[in-house]
Amino acid sequence: MAFVAFAGSAAWAQGSNAGLKEPYGPPQHQWAKSSGDGTWGSTAGIERGPHGEIWAIDRCGANNCDGSDKAPIIELDTKTGKPIKAIGAGLFVFPHGLHVDAQGNVWVTDGGVSRDGSKGLQVIKLSPAGKVLMRLGTAGRRGDDETHFQSPSDVITAPNGDIFVTDGHAPIPNTVPAGLDMRVMKFSPSGKFIKQWGKAGSGPGEFNNPHALALDAHGRLFVADRANARIQIFDQDGKFIAEWKQFGRPSGFYVSGDRLYAIDADSTEATHPGGWKKGVWIGSISKAMPDAFVPDDAAGEGVVVAADGNMYGAVNVAPHGITRYPRH
Repeated sequence: MAFVAFAGSAAWAQGSNAGLKEPYGPPQHQWAKSSGDGTWGSTAGIERGPHGEIWAIDRCGANNCDGSDKAPIIELDTKTGKPIKAIGAGLFVFPHGLHVDAQGNVWVTDGGVSRDGSKGLQVIKLSPAGKVLMRLGTAGRRGDDETHFQSPSDVITAPNGDIFVTDGHAPIPNTVPAGLDMRVMKFSPSGKFIKQWGKAGSGPGEFNNPHALALDAHGRLFVADRANARIQIFDQDGKFIAEWKQFGRPSGFYVSGDRLYAIDADSTEATHPGGWKKGVWIGSISKAMPDAFVPDDAAGEGVVVAADGNMYGAVNVAPHGITRYPRH
């Protein structure tokens, strides 16, 4: 299949969603209940597993889990919005990126550091029951070499088991410092470092807040280069393939076959001038073109489509929690 590098029309250059379908109804914010008292904290991750299961992050009813005994990684019942189970208690400080691999294991990136310096800045692989299966990075220690992370934002595994991590989140007060370098790191299935690419910047292969990862059906790696308001596409060895600016200022992805869902939580006239709006851009990967848009002024940082056909978003700022977008 030919891979299209979308050049864009004048309308797309202005961020117009005119004429695009809206396949989902109005957003139902704070739709799901968390564990415990049901209060959901901030979240950036929601994912679908190999058997249709839906997992999401709850930052322990707050904006971090430091000192909390609440389990922040929740499997949701999409019929009721209630938790089926919760795992990961005591493991995370600022859980951010979420991935469920082909075996149903749950991977989580932790972008913060605990007050005592003993936790955080790792990628942790959990079994569906919550057993720790692997750790990448050095707990509580920030760095830019192959055994440390600056602030890991997302993780994904390839069909052969190789692991990819985006590292270098934008500054977050009291959580992530300014001036971090930006990169994509690649590890073997056993966690051995293979290579890395990228640096802070706006050119091809450079990043400004690499926030999320996806793999398409042809094995190409999509990186949500959020503060550069683009998607960058690479092969799995880091070779640059294309830059797309027609799917907004993406915070998170979901890929199903040829369909790409890119959720934009940040676009305003100040951050992304030209009429761009917050919401979910949906379109064809092979055509490199959006054909649907779901507006949402409180759009989240993660997005997924469940087996029931409804779309779900993970909202980082008020109203915190999980948003349900009912399918028309």
